[in-house]
Amino acid sequence: MSFEVEGRLHRVFPTESRSEKFQTREFVLEVADGNYPQLIKFQAVQDRCSMLDRFNEGDQVKVSFDLRGREWNGKYLTNLNAWRMEGASGSSGNQRGGSDNFPSDPFPEYKDAPMDSGNLDTLPF
Repeated sequence: MSFEVEGRLHRVFPTESRSEKFQTREFVLEVADGNYPQLIKFQAVQDRCSMLDRFNEGDQVKVSFDLRGREWNGKYLTNLNAWRMEGASGSSGNQRGGSDNFPSDPFPEYKDAPMDSGNLDTLPF
């Protein structure tokens, strides 16, 4: 399965050698989703790790990726394996400053939180 998504490069991690012959590099993309942007972690493997070298945190990029899943010790894991990355259409280099796509403070104020009913037995967990 192949997918594409555009967003702002939020964080790039260093390349990690998992073994002598296998390396990975993770990065986080900030994607607009209504009022609250989503921070989505991707990974690049092997020779694809170097595709991140030409981008800086804050750049608008388009990522092509595959969705992978597996079971390990009764847990289900999902990986978003990036295989291509390019500058997003209409982007002009590093756009780290304020963007019209994302609010300056995406989280609501504490004063806007609902009032506590005082009954802690109604918590869903």
